Amino acid sequence: MSEENKALARRSWEAPTNPDIVDEVYSTDLVWHEPDREIRGPEEAKQFIATFKAAFPDMNVTVEDELAEADKVSTRWTIRGTHQGEIEEFGPPTGKQIELKGISISRIEGGKIVEEWNSYDNLGVMQQLGLVPEK
Repeated sequence: MSEENKALARRSWEAPTNPDIVDEVYSTDLVWHEPDREIRGPEEAKQFIATFKAAFPDMNVTVEDELAEADKVSTRWTIRGTHQGEIEEFGPPTGKQIELKGISISRIEGGKIVEEWNSYDNLGVMQQLGLVPEK
């Protein structure tokens, strides 16, 4: 079961480049616990992805590590992209590249991801974009 769960969690990281994956891998009652908000259900998840894809159209994800036990998979990942689109959170395009590292814990039930806890450095992204000063 652990290998199947890891494969499902790994497949979920294709969603930033193919939002149709959301319906395939996530439950209809999905909850993403983000550092600054909660995303509920596949439609909110697709909107969340679309917003960041608009800001970083060349966004790509690298899955660095995965660990699985029982109904959970922990994934260490890196997202890279160039700020080319305007969104409220980041303002006008800066043309700067970002590298965002994070860890997600996915809980799987009935062959779908039902819940995720995500941890990543929002401040670091803002600093990389020059939107807040570094120390």
